[in-house]
Amino acid sequence: MKIKGYELALSEEKLDDIIEHKTRKIELVGKDFTGYQQLTEGNKKALDHLVAAAMYFTDIAEEQDHDLNVQMRHALEEKAAQNPQAAKTLKVFNMFQGLEGHNGVDIKPVELFKGLSGRKGRNFYPADLSVEEFHQIIQKMLELGKDDEVRKILSVRTFVRREGNLLKAIDYTQYFADTFSKIANELEVAAHYTTDEDFKDYLGWQAQALLQNNEDMDMLADKHWAVLQNNNQLEFTIGRESYDDELTPSIYENKKLLKLLEERGIEVNAKDTLGARVGIINKEGTDLILKFKEHMPELAKLMPFNDQYTQSVSSGGELKQTMVDADIVMLTGDYARCRGGITLAQNLPNNDKLAIKTGGGRRNVYHRQIRQSGDKERIKKLLDRLVAPEFHQYYDSEADHLFVIGHENGHSLGPDNTYQRALGNHKSTIEEHKADMVSVTFMPEYVKIGVISEEMLKKIYTTWVIKRLFLKAQPVEVHRVAELIHFNFLLAKGAFSFDTEHKVHIHFDKFHDAAYKLLAETIALQLSKSPEKAKQFIDRYTVWGKESQYIAEVQKELGIKNYIELVPHY
Repeated sequence: MKIKGYELALSEEKLDDIIEHKTRKIELVGKDFTGYQQLTEGNKKALDHLVAAAMYFTDIAEEQDHDLNVQMRHALEEKAAQNPQAAKTLKVFNMFQGLEGHNGVDIKPVELFKGLSGRKGRNFYPADLSVEEFHQIIQKMLELGKDDEVRKILSVRTFVRREGNLLKAIDYTQYFADTFSKIANELEVAAHYTTDEDFKDYLGWQAQALLQNNEDMDMLADKHWAVLQNNNQLEFTIGRESYDDELTPSIYENKKLLKLLEERGIEVNAKDTLGARVGIINKEGTDLILKFKEHMPELAKLMPFNDQYTQSVSSGGELKQTMVDADIVMLTGDYARCRGGITLAQNLPNNDKLAIKTGGGRRNVYHRQIRQSGDKERIKKLLDRLVAPEFHQYYDSEADHLFVIGHENGHSLGPDNTYQRALGNHKSTIEEHKADMVSVTFMPEYVKIGVISEEMLKKIYTTWVIKRLFLKAQPVEVHRVAELIHFNFLLAKGAFSFDTEHKVHIHFDKFHDAAYKLLAETIALQLSKSPEKAKQFIDRYTVWGKESQYIAEVQKELGIKNYIELVPHY
């Protein structure tokens, strides 16, 4: 059948296979959850409005992704009651939060409509704008002295549209003015009800930031959010991440144009995709995470080449980093987008944000329901097929959580955004790879200071290799590409090996040295500010070898649930 003139791309049989055999559900928490029952009455009322605010981000993120997303979803919703194929396509659409998405296995995105696909510039830029024309127009505008407009075009918070032969920027607060106003209203009402004073303060600043075309307001909201640690019951985040825009960072490949921009002090930053997270703070989980926080300045001193750059975590003074574990009530927009995976945690604001540039702190938020959604029966089968028996005892889902804590903390260590963004479209892959390696490399330090045991260290190494590096297919998403880099490097350095039956053996005595070597090479790469070297590094360490292929075949044989349906209960 056709929807808005476009034929549905997936047959009912294919859709049934996705929904019935390749999708796992993640149940979020609702009003029957113990944590909800423990909220103050004021916070229960506030939560209603935070959820209402979050719901608006579905349309926002879909609009950012593709100009036809919202209308195609509405059209599917109209047809779903009468047409099973439309209803099933809608279910997959909602998992992708869009008309296409990577499924974590196939190299090409899965497209839901024939003739409709994503673009390098998503919907941030005109659909017909090529990389070459984009560069030409930016150079022309610089020659015409339109530096201020170019600065807006290349910022994280604008849509870009044609204006004659040139381009113009439209700030998010203008583009989404009506929707942002509704969100701000919900946040202001939530602020009225909440009984947490510092959370109330943050919501007020965040509401104002949505109403004003002023980066300083985002800065102030970020700074108030990043200090929330004092027994607050609720979590609300407007996430701003820049993984999707591939057009803006292409400028880093154009050395002549990049030099002109640098001479004018104009930064090049990929566009932010927006999402919303609503949660209830879990005190026990937060207490565990905070044990890792206090030692981060010590790790900063151990970072490779640490005398050559400034880290956001200094070795002296107050550590500007808050951390919480959250039971998730609602994820929407970019947070709910399952395209090869869904985030377990976040460390924000990113380095490109004014709050960080002006000395503000960061906040880590961990998603309990996402990390607790594993398939224990399948893991046992995977261990039997791919892991030597003596290492089965070291697989532990809690160990993976500790690795993720180290990963998120790792984003606060190492070279700042000046170095990171200079790698262009390779920035995110290298940064995610770096954060992984910081986590793995420095876990032995937590043994020395008594935060974890030697036994837990072995569990972290083993679980990380099995859960993270045993890929299900040749990767395309940045986190998975990073994991292939780890696999190939550490295998070559003897941190682990495979026997004649393709079963892995972890060599604990070699792990740290191999990990540190890879971390050092990664930091040197960021310091080089070279997109060319970044590409060479990625190409060198992402060869899809025979062991990776064998693992992927076993993963496929055991069944891969690479689609995720979030099930809210609020």
